[in-house]
Amino acid sequence: MHNFLPIAYFEGQFRDFDDAKISIATHALHYGTGAFGGLRGIPDPGDAGTAGSPKRVLLFRLDRHCQRLSTSARLLNYDLPADKIQAVIGDFVRKNQPETPFYIRPFVYTSDLGISPRLHDVEKNFFVYGLELGDYLSPEGVTCRISSWYRQEDRSLPLRGKISGAYITSSLAKTEAVESGFDESILMNAQGKVSEASGMNVFIVRNGVLITPGHEQDILEGITRDSILTVARAMGIEVVERPVDKSELLIADEVFLSGTAAKITPVRRVEFYQLSTHRPVTDRLRERLTAITEGRDPAFQDWVFPIELG
Repeated sequence: MHNFLPIAYFEGQFRDFDDAKISIATHALHYGTGAFGGLRGIPDPGDAGTAGSPKRVLLFRLDRHCQRLSTSARLLNYDLPADKIQAVIGDFVRKNQPETPFYIRPFVYTSDLGISPRLHDVEKNFFVYGLELGDYLSPEGVTCRISSWYRQEDRSLPLRGKISGAYITSSLAKTEAVESGFDESILMNAQGKVSEASGMNVFIVRNGVLITPGHEQDILEGITRDSILTVARAMGIEVVERPVDKSELLIADEVFLSGTAAKITPVRRVEFYQLSTHRPVTDRLRERLTAITEGRDPAFQDWVFPIELG
């Protein structure tokens, strides 16, 4: 059961979430011609116990999320500036006055009513809604299977954007994993290398080195992924972006998944290979990223966007 925030932005205005509805004939519903973003917000932990200070929430890397959605919109032949998205999200947060950790879902889509698959001469639109969200996956760790489904290739689908139609593969892989007794799936690409999980990027640690598939492995350019790489380098952790073999998942010292919803989630088993519960690199990165998102790390203060609630 989801607890949705009460106000949504829909068709150019703010309205009650329950009144924000699309037609069953909406173009994007039939053809997957949409793209979405997702970012987290939390009540500012620094507000606690501070008498007279304004209530505010903290959004993590708002500018990057808005820029990525604007880029995704361009792939749909839709000009939607990042600064417009950012302004709408700021107003959205202020109108909802969230008091618990939450997730924001902005979505661009072909809103016309029609049956011809195309991106030209078709109306586009943009909406935003949100919901309360704690841990998406267990922070204690998850089990993963290697999916029988393969990650799409960029030559057949623009993987640099979060195109909604692409997530049929993620959905198939996730259900396959859960119905076969696992929590998550890891998809290989067409070259037989590790690509990503159903909605998260994949990292491994071997001999103290942090390793993750590069952009050429048909991954999504994850914002949390980018954050982890930047933070790891700042912490003096050696980072390598390269192809990763399936067998490396089984013998890695540590494996974790990353994403806006998943944050940093350790993997405790891949297929039937148990992984170590000693995860020094994962733990250090998770602690540092938590401090950053809570506004407690001056080195990355510019990644945190405070929204005053009044």
